[in-house]
Amino acid sequence: MGALAQLRAGRKLRRIPQLLVGLVGYGASVMALVQSGLGAASWNVLTEGIAGITQLSFGWASNLVALTVLVAWIPIRELPGIGTVLNVAVIGISADAAARFLPVPHGFAAQLGYLLGGLVALAFFDALYLGAQFGSGPRDGLMTGLVRLTGRPVAVVRTGIEVLVAVTGWLLGGTVGFGTVVIAVCFGPLVGLFLPWLTVRLSTSEPDKA
Repeated sequence: MGALAQLRAGRKLRRIPQLLVGLVGYGASVMALVQSGLGAASWNVLTEGIAGITQLSFGWASNLVALTVLVAWIPIRELPGIGTVLNVAVIGISADAAARFLPVPHGFAAQLGYLLGGLVALAFFDALYLGAQFGSGPRDGLMTGLVRLTGRPVAVVRTGIEVLVAVTGWLLGGTVGFGTVVIAVCFGPLVGLFLPWLTVRLSTSEPDKA
């Protein structure tokens, strides 16, 4: 659905809080993965590298990456939704806030706990905000736009993007580890597991109700 259809669709009393909780939780989960020190998701590797070069906080660097990717939507003719705009603003702020409260893990067991807990939480909150049906984030929209333009399978396009982004982030000084591989392999299936349970069923023609 386009932005207007998303707003006209019903069940907003559930969808709006679900969107906001999903985005805040997503940002906090991102920071847990980064603080694990075992390797973050590819986009977060890129964000970490940019943050180190620019001296921006991780959250502001995340917002900068999201805005840049959003500009890349223009030539591939992707249309943003309400969730797309809030994605740019909320996730970075949430990640910075989480960095202030999450204790630094000491020892491999604690690091592994941050990695596995952060991965499950990231997939859950990603499915939560996507399930609100207010539009995808900049990174997801880049993938769907390229799939539409190239006609290539989602798996091929997604993998190509993830590898390119991770390598670029590593060259800029971001942390790549075995956790990066674990996230790349497990994130998609976990989102697929959560999404059917968290997607709000609605029709653009139904009355606006909770």
